[in-house]
Amino acid sequence: MKQPLAYIDPAAKIADNVVIEPFVTIDRNVEIGEGTHIGSNVTIFEGARIGKNCRIFPGAVIGAIPQDLKFRGEDTVAIIGDNTTIRECATVNRGTASTGKTVVGSNCLIMAYCHIAHDCVVGDNVIMANAVQVAGEVHIDDWAIVGGGALVHQFCHLGSHIMVQGGAQVGKDIPPFVKAGRLPISYAGVNSIGLRRRGFTNEQINQIQEIYRYLYMSGLNNSDAVSLIEAELPATPERDEVILFVRNSKRGIMKGYL
Repeated sequence: MKQPLAYIDPAAKIADNVVIEPFVTIDRNVEIGEGTHIGSNVTIFEGARIGKNCRIFPGAVIGAIPQDLKFRGEDTVAIIGDNTTIRECATVNRGTASTGKTVVGSNCLIMAYCHIAHDCVVGDNVIMANAVQVAGEVHIDDWAIVGGGALVHQFCHLGSHIMVQGGAQVGKDIPPFVKAGRLPISYAGVNSIGLRRRGFTNEQINQIQEIYRYLYMSGLNNSDAVSLIEAELPATPERDEVILFVRNSKRGIMKGYL
């Protein structure tokens, strides 16, 4: 249903069963998949690619140009996966020449007033509570949960299955499977409740806890702790994911208990 009170550029590619409410603006070079619902007063700019069965709530802005002074009008995109909900007044900017795209995965919930800046990559099944502010070129892996009002510094990497405390100031990388809180951001234990909800066994969770005992409670630096984890703990997908994350961290991982 294409609402006559909306402005839709004739060049936009919109599936037949998309619902568009009044006062929506949809620019050229936009694609919207089947079953998506666009609420009133949403603005979808050039370069937006929105998947199937999404819900975009009133006041959201998708695909606006980056808030980056280096941006020179290059042809970039903002991609939203299938079954993702973007609540009121959230903003997702498109990419820059750095990567060419901003990506939000499938089955995500991006709550009201969140901001996802240029060139971010957000995985599948991610939840951002109200007013999370994510700077440019941040990577957030699958199943991460970020508490309301958190601030995420540019270039940070947030691992899979983590939970970040509301109001946190995230200036370091957060490795997978953990809870993060306090100020400055630091390790607050393994996200065992979240892992159980997603089908991790007690054996898997116990091994993850052992990994983080080496990393955060052994008194070793990160490099030595990772080498010891690799030498002494059996190889599993979770062990290898943590090792790879720490070794590839560009900003350094968050501290242990303070």
